[in-house]
Amino acid sequence: MLVLVLLSALALAAGVLGGVVGTGSSMILLPVLVWLYGPRAAVPVMGVAAVMGNVGRVVAWWSRIRWKPVVAYALPGIPAAVLGARTLLTVPPTLVDGCLALFFIAVIPLRRAAARAQWRLRTWQMALAGAAVGFLTGMVLSTGPLSVPVFTGYGLTNGAFLGSEAASAMLLYAGKLATFGGAGVLSADVVIRGLVIGAALMTGSLLARRIVRAIPAHRHAVLIDMVLASAAAGMLLSAWR
Repeated sequence: MLVLVLLSALALAAGVLGGVVGTGSSMILLPVLVWLYGPRAAVPVMGVAAVMGNVGRVVAWWSRIRWKPVVAYALPGIPAAVLGARTLLTVPPTLVDGCLALFFIAVIPLRRAAARAQWRLRTWQMALAGAAVGFLTGMVLSTGPLSVPVFTGYGLTNGAFLGSEAASAMLLYAGKLATFGGAGVLSADVVIRGLVIGAALMTGSLLARRIVRAIPAHRHAVLIDMVLASAAAGMLLSAWR
C-alpha cells in the first residue's frame, strides 16, 4: 500500500508533465515500475495507467480536439499497435531503442525548420504516421515522443495538440491492452496497480490545464524539444546497456 501511495505521488507529477508537454509520463514512471515489478508486469501496468492519463487530457481539452487527424491517425494505428504487441519479442529491444534515440535527436532541428517553413502534414500523411507509430507503440515501452512531431507537424498547438494527441494515444493503447488481455497478462494485480497509478496521472493531466494556458506558444515548443532530448538520452542509455 505504501508503495502504491508513493507511486501515485510520482504519477501525479508525471501527469502534470504529460499534461503540459503531451508526453513524458512514461519516461518518468517506467524505470520505477520496472525496478519494482519487473518488465513483464511493468509494461501492462503502464498500459492501463497510460490509457487513464490520456483520458484526463481528453477531458481537459475536449472542446479543442481536432477529430479529423485523430481518426486518420488512429484507424491504421490501432491494428498496427496490435501487430506490434504480438511481435514484441522478435526484434532486439536495444536496436529499437537506438533507432528511436537517433530519430528523437533528428526531430528537434526538423521541427524548428518545419515551423519556419510552415510545413504541414496532410491527412493521408497522418494515416501513414499512425501506422508506423502504432506498430512501434505495440513493440516498445514508450513511444509518446514520436507522436509529438506528427501532431505539431499537422499544425496543432497547445490545447488542440494536447487533446488530439491524447485521444489518438488512448485509442492506440487500448488496442495494445486488448492484445495483452488476450495473452492473459492482465491479472487483477496488474489492473489494480494500473488503475491506481492511472488515477493519479489523470488528476495531473487535469491540473496541467491551467499551466498550459499560461505558457506562451514559443516556450511550449521549447518544453517539447527538451522532452524529446531527454527521451533520446534515455533511449541511448537503454541501448548502450
